[in-house]
Amino acid sequence: MSLAQLCRFFCCPPCPTKIVNRYAFQPPIPTYTLKQVQENGFEKYKFVFLTDNLIAPSHYLKEAEYGFINTSRGNNIAYLLWRHKRNPRLTILFSHVNGADIGQCATFYLDLCQKLNCNAVVYDYSGYGASSGTPKEKNLYADIEAVYRTLTNEYGICPRDLILYGQSIGSVPTIHLAAKQLVAGVIIHSGFLSAIRVLYPECNQTGCCDAFPNIDKIPKVNSPVLVIHGMDDDVIEFSHGIAIYERCPRAVEPLWIEGAGHNDVELFAPYLDRLKQFVSSELEN
Repeated sequence: MSLAQLCRFFCCPPCPTKIVNRYAFQPPIPTYTLKQVQENGFEKYKFVFLTDNLIAPSHYLKEAEYGFINTSRGNNIAYLLWRHKRNPRLTILFSHVNGADIGQCATFYLDLCQKLNCNAVVYDYSGYGASSGTPKEKNLYADIEAVYRTLTNEYGICPRDLILYGQSIGSVPTIHLAAKQLVAGVIIHSGFLSAIRVLYPECNQTGCCDAFPNIDKIPKVNSPVLVIHGMDDDVIEFSHGIAIYERCPRAVEPLWIEGAGHNDVELFAPYLDRLKQFVSSELEN
């Protein structure tokens, strides 16, 4: 961020929230669309790539169920629900990274859930992928609340069978929901304390212009929390992971990965092993 941008960030009086939203979100050009089709007399949505995907698409994408959910703020957000063939009890609700949409991240998440023996739900934030609306902090909260209502009310998923997984900016809606609802478990992958603290790690107060105040919400999370962070993260300092862990009332043993940065944590062997342990023995029953 340039000096001029920083000045606007802190000094633009009418609406600092708009400044935060402008620079905080980086939605990619949509990589997919959801096409409405008829199958056996029923309407459903089909996942269609719009671009050449850099990641080989998982065959699990063909098995998933797709749709749109209307949020309290009037946006329609795209989601997928994939059911593991072993019919497991647990479902993981993924809130993805900033510069991606379902088309770029679903393959990894579905393959991960296959290994963890869990069902998977992946959704796009307002203004991402096939979702309508504009990326905003308030929309992030409304998005995950709408997905949660759909999973519990329409799909009958018990909160005690739900794991919330937030990666990077996905830690924001994840911690927001976890502070309100008791779930089986929470995974914070490369999360951060607040927007200002990313720019200024020495900051120790949440000001009126600060956004995404995870630091103020994490103490209210009463579900088991696994914090994962790369020790060489040059986007969100490792200190953020430590501080989140220290503020969790029910934190389990964290995973600090030496040599890992912001975008490669999952490439290290301890990542999958630690998730398997968390899912198999450390969740709220």
